[in-house]
Amino acid sequence: MDGGPRVPEQRRAGSAPVAEPGPLRFGVLGPVRAWHGEEALSTGSPQQRALLAALLLREGRTATAAELIDALWGPEPPSQALAAVRTYASRLRKVLSHGVLISESGGYAIRGLREGALDLAVAQDLAAEAEKARGTGELGRARALLNQALDLWDGEPLAGVPGPYAEAQRARLEEWRLGLLETRLDLDLEQGCHAEAVSELTALTAAHPLRERLRELLMLALYRSGRQAEALAVYADTRRLLSEELGVDPRPGLSELQQRILQADPALAEPSAPVTEPTAAPVRPAQLPASVPDFTGRSSFVTDLTEVLSSASEAGGRVMAVSALAGIGGVGKTTLAVHVAHRARPVFPDGQLYVDLQGAGPRPAEPETVLGSFLRALGTPDTAIPDSLEERSALYRSVLDGRRVLVLLDNAKDAAQVRPLLPGTEGCAALVTSRVRMLDLAGAHLVDLDVMSPDEALALFTRIVGEERVAAEREAALDVVAACGFLPLAIRIAASRLAARRTWTVSVLAAKLADERRRLDELQAGDLAVKATFELGYGQLEPAQARAFRLLGLADGPDISLAAAAAVLDLPPEDTEDLLESLVDTSLLESAAPGRYRFHDLVRLYARSCAERDEWPPSEREAAMSRVLDFYLATTAGVYAMERPGDRLVDDLEPTEYPGLRFTEAAAALDWLYTEAAPLLACARQSTGSHRLRRGVDLLWAAKDLTESGANSHQYETTARAMCEATRRAGDARAEGRARTVLTDVLLVSGRIQQAETEARVAMELAEKVGDSTAVSWVANNRGLMCLHQGRHAEGKAFFERAIEGLRAAGNRPFEATSLGNLSRAYLGMGDITRAVEIAQRGVAAHSEIGRTVRLANSHYALGVAMIQAGRHSEALSQFSDALRIFGDHRQRLWEGTANFRIAEVHLAAQHPSQAAQHAEQALALGCIGGDRMRANVLTLLGHALTKLGQLDRAKACWREALNLYEQSCAPEAGSVRALIRPASTA
Repeated sequence: MDGGPRVPEQRRAGSAPVAEPGPLRFGVLGPVRAWHGEEALSTGSPQQRALLAALLLREGRTATAAELIDALWGPEPPSQALAAVRTYASRLRKVLSHGVLISESGGYAIRGLREGALDLAVAQDLAAEAEKARGTGELGRARALLNQALDLWDGEPLAGVPGPYAEAQRARLEEWRLGLLETRLDLDLEQGCHAEAVSELTALTAAHPLRERLRELLMLALYRSGRQAEALAVYADTRRLLSEELGVDPRPGLSELQQRILQADPALAEPSAPVTEPTAAPVRPAQLPASVPDFTGRSSFVTDLTEVLSSASEAGGRVMAVSALAGIGGVGKTTLAVHVAHRARPVFPDGQLYVDLQGAGPRPAEPETVLGSFLRALGTPDTAIPDSLEERSALYRSVLDGRRVLVLLDNAKDAAQVRPLLPGTEGCAALVTSRVRMLDLAGAHLVDLDVMSPDEALALFTRIVGEERVAAEREAALDVVAACGFLPLAIRIAASRLAARRTWTVSVLAAKLADERRRLDELQAGDLAVKATFELGYGQLEPAQARAFRLLGLADGPDISLAAAAAVLDLPPEDTEDLLESLVDTSLLESAAPGRYRFHDLVRLYARSCAERDEWPPSEREAAMSRVLDFYLATTAGVYAMERPGDRLVDDLEPTEYPGLRFTEAAAALDWLYTEAAPLLACARQSTGSHRLRRGVDLLWAAKDLTESGANSHQYETTARAMCEATRRAGDARAEGRARTVLTDVLLVSGRIQQAETEARVAMELAEKVGDSTAVSWVANNRGLMCLHQGRHAEGKAFFERAIEGLRAAGNRPFEATSLGNLSRAYLGMGDITRAVEIAQRGVAAHSEIGRTVRLANSHYALGVAMIQAGRHSEALSQFSDALRIFGDHRQRLWEGTANFRIAEVHLAAQHPSQAAQHAEQALALGCIGGDRMRANVLTLLGHALTKLGQLDRAKACWREALNLYEQSCAPEAGSVRALIRPASTA
């Protein structure tokens, strides 16, 4: 990046610019332009702009008249060249601020510009900052800075400016831009954005086929995306191209990368920074308990806390270092604190004090009692120890003055208990552990201790149980530590039980812990018990806190929002937030993000056991779950209605009593839906086996965007299948028909047509049986789509017409318009292109009257398909582009991918292979409606585009992958793709 063009002088001190209506700015990374503030200035004729560009790029130095003439006209200037230069300079001087364009030594210069006045200078500064950020490991910041620099380009540099000087500068600036782009793409790969980079690199290598660095980055991006065959094909294409065009071989770096890919070199994986372990030599202890011999992990916390404590002895450092560790019971606060205190002992040669303050118990230690003990340990005779807390605290601080002592205050109740026990002078430090976050402990370094990482948890389990037993059953061991929620106390208990029972296998222990209702009972050994640890915290809660703790534990899902929690508790959001934040302060609840909360898995199990034991009347548990289901259903229905105005599905959902959220903007509604996806689906799953079943099914139906967007597809399908089974067991034909309708949607989106058809038949029978006209029309439309996939166009037409009839009768105009678009595709399959175009246009017209909804995008898509068949490619491209924008606005990722595929089709038909390849790559990165079969379609098209670009080996790699996918689904397209590969292979 430091090899780029520099223009420093014109930003430095010259003559001060005269005040103008706005700052003077210039642009050369595109057309040569000038502005006063936001007002564009006239820069004159092409030759006048060439003069301005030459002066701007002279870095504030004077350009002689001869140099300017040579820059504008080269070796054969016109006879009046000098007069022309003077005329151009005079005109520019009138336009620009006074004193900016100066005459000097028979030439001209531009001086006195403010910093950032030239876009090139801004780009240079951003590139330099990016280089510094990359050097210090700030890769995200470096990438963002480079993107800012690249965004300053507005087309070709010095566009439309004549003359040899401008031509040379254009080439130099373009080369610099490509260098910056390569660096940014390199950063993309360093940060794991491989799939996203493939699309851009495909387009760039097509535009710059001989640029080997771009080819190298494309190979690496493809390899890290799991596309090894294509990565090697890129090398083969590059080698052939260089040989044919230049008669040379690829540079050594490219050849070396090919060999490393062939060898699956693990160093090609994403780099990871090694964690350095701080070291410290042990020195004599005072009152510190012994550190556990099997202490494991927590390296970053150990390093951080050790540095903070060590800062107490640094010259000019803080008066006193205080670190306060907070966390749930059993998370290992005391173990970590004792371990860190032992490491920090060399910094505190005058002693280490320790006390268990009993803060989690019913009778916390009194500060004056603790001070008496500390004073005795520090050598103060009993007769010299005063009676009052204030006097003891003052004497304590006086005794510590001039000493370097570490004080470990374990298991504190709150900040009030801790304050009198803190040293008051430099050289000393205090380390505090508590279940409460001590936000009111002034100046403290606060640390929230979470559970272990899976690797740390497995390492701890292994150290206690033994390497041999764990190595033989690694998967079972992972199940054990996961069942323990990676909580150190739970892992220690489970491992100790196993270590004491030589006849048990790890699998036996894993099976015992798999039963959630018995898990807490299993996690006890001797005087250690996870449940007892939680009981201490629960016993200190106020009644309102305890109720909130119990009821919130009933809801499944990784976390819960404030609004959903308010529904569970049937309280206003403000009161709910106060309660939840107080539970966070006790470490019984975690704050996952602003306005979101979560339980540790074992704490949730304990909270549920408390609800079963203490919540009275028991019906309150069911009422709480009913309220939160109502909340999710009402809010999701509102999001559906906002996305699809006029759709009547929301009128036919189960009624709710508890209100949901209301949104004024579609973006906020979609934000809510995708943020709440996991807890929403968990709530639907929890509704099985209760009178909430119908509402759970309708919640899943209203949240259909979660599967059509590609987000949470697996969880959505799992929930749909659970709903089908639950409704079947309950004998609720209406609910089962709707559940199977939802499952049909999932299978159709993923391209599993045979399974979808089986479910659709059952769904339609059930819906017809109970007279559920909404489900009947929905399934009829889906069955029509299945017929299209299987080439049964006449049958599909009949299904679409039945759907349209039912939707029209229900007044569901938006869905009717969508089915019209589907009907047009049936007519296409039957060869009636004119009729297909006419029907698709009706669908677009109907949706356009309703507004710019996601279903308008579906209609644009259907019309685009019809236009392709009609040979009207420019109109098809316009329709697909409109669809793509709307799909993007509504976050329909799979539909975005499908639209990109269709755009690629149009570009390939129009002989634009580079654009076709770029859009096909985007389709692969996004995914498509139709699952693996549609992916095979995209790969086949990409292969054709790459062939036209001369990248034959990569094309064959795409076709092989497509053939594999077609063969897996027994698709008829397999034969044609096999024929593509065979000639290419024998050529």
